[in-house]
Amino acid sequence: EVQLVESGGGLVQAGGSLRLSCAASGFTFDDANIGWFRQAPGKEREGVSCISSNDGSTYYADSVKGRFTISSDNAKNTVYLQMNNLKPEDTAVYYCAAGYHYGLDHDEYDYWGQGTQVTVSS
Repeated sequence: EVQLVESGGGLVQAGGSLRLSCAASGFTFDDANIGWFRQAPGKEREGVSCISSNDGSTYYADSVKGRFTISSDNAKNTVYLQMNNLKPEDTAVYYCAAGYHYGLDHDEYDYWGQGTQVTVSS
């Protein structure tokens, strides 16, 4: 059974930091690309960042570039999203997803976690 479990969300003040984790199981982690997405109330799901299983390359949405960093620990089947200098507009439920296409098109991802809430207060 494929499982993606996010953790690390919470409430933080603007300017603060959080690190999200995505623990994966049930598929060959080294073969899949992992993406982070977020969805705020009343808004569409938005791609945040992704990391390639092929060469470790990373991609970021413009809204988080320079503030967020995605990384992978293949020995632990875990992907992290370090979020620094958080802003109130980063408030959303954050999801990790696994798939076999590289990019931030959520339709290209096959497996999804349940999400973790991130709330940034002003």
